[in-house]
Amino acid sequence: MSDFVARGLGTRIFYGWLVVIAGFGMFMLGGGLLMHAFGTYVKLLEADFGWSRTQLSIAFSMQRIESGFLGPIQGWMVDRYGPRAVMIIGMLLFGGGFLAFSVVDSLLWFYVVFIIMATGQSFGSMMSLSASLVSFFRRRRGLALGIVGTGMATGGLVQPIVVAGLEAWGWRTMAVVSGLIIFAVGLPLAGLVRHRPQELGLLPDGDEPGRAAGGNGASEGRPAYVEEVSFTTREAMRTRSFWLLSIGHAAGLMTVGAMLVHFVPHVTEELDISLGSAAQMVTLMTAMLVIGMVSAGWLGDRIDKRAIIVTAMFGHLAAMLIMAWASAVLLVALAAAIQGVSWGARGPLTQALRADYFGTASFGKIMGFSSLIIMMGMTIGPLAAGGIYDLTGSYTPAFIFMAIAVGLGSLCFVFSNKPEPPAAAPTPAPRRQPEREEATVAS
Repeated sequence: MSDFVARGLGTRIFYGWLVVIAGFGMFMLGGGLLMHAFGTYVKLLEADFGWSRTQLSIAFSMQRIESGFLGPIQGWMVDRYGPRAVMIIGMLLFGGGFLAFSVVDSLLWFYVVFIIMATGQSFGSMMSLSASLVSFFRRRRGLALGIVGTGMATGGLVQPIVVAGLEAWGWRTMAVVSGLIIFAVGLPLAGLVRHRPQELGLLPDGDEPGRAAGGNGASEGRPAYVEEVSFTTREAMRTRSFWLLSIGHAAGLMTVGAMLVHFVPHVTEELDISLGSAAQMVTLMTAMLVIGMVSAGWLGDRIDKRAIIVTAMFGHLAAMLIMAWASAVLLVALAAAIQGVSWGARGPLTQALRADYFGTASFGKIMGFSSLIIMMGMTIGPLAAGGIYDLTGSYTPAFIFMAIAVGLGSLCFVFSNKPEPPAAAPTPAPRRQPEREEATVAS
């Protein structure tokens, strides 16, 4: 199907932008049908089965842990079989998981089904698609990753439709409808994904093969194409920058996880802000997330990505400190806005920076092993904030702790310089025969 689309569009649009559109659509499905709808399902399941919030929240934690440990396997699959195959499997598991979810009748079955759905969503996630995007784009990597990243956040816009379906049909029927939508829309979109532009006779950013280095690309105002230096997974993991980027990424996600889980309880219980106002602030944070992704993606293709990422990390730090001592609604709204734009600016550019540093040949595996460290931030953040609150009875020390952690994490990006290209293996010199043997042969 995608080959037909590519031939039909000809040279009017670079195929990489079709991958961007496909990724945006798939992430919007995941965000709208599961991530943003999870809280509503929790309420309905609690009412039907009497399960506790803790029992239902375990599923959320399982998703984070599963996606982290699945990373190396997923990365290997992406590099070996290509992101399209992995994302098609992901859509099948995601849609099939919803169909199985519709007949859940026990807590254990709910956990099993949620693991299936989480695995499908992981396979169809940014980790798979980014391997394609960083290959299709070089000069516009940040923008492409930023646009795709907004899909998950934009999924919140379909929440009124999802909630209306849940109210009209019930959660079991809505689960079936969600699965069928994923099969009907998600599978064709996954089929549009390609791993590298060379599969279609193209070069990154839409440069034609004739514009390769030595061609006429530079004379037409476009940079000459130069083959990108790529690290193997082992070579990348031997560099300091691999570990610094991973730890810094995890530190940023500590604040994200803490805010996702504890923002509403904090502002409603400790600051006496109404639930409606808290929801509006979450919407503000989501809107700023989208703005941060697109604007920082565009800017990161023009100036040093590290400078933007470090600025975003200090934005996280500022948001945490404001949250720690805020006592007015406007200050909480300011913290939500800063947190959203910082989250949006940091996420896509960190992915783009990895591709700039290590190339694209083994990007899937490199990202997969990075996820083992990254997922610790999203898991530890909410747990640490909740534990500190339980010990002290206040979120103030929890947010101060997050500020310190993200401040230290910013140093990881400061010192994560671009590594030197891996040294090529030396070509062994031809073996020279001893002079005595040469003399014997000559005689």
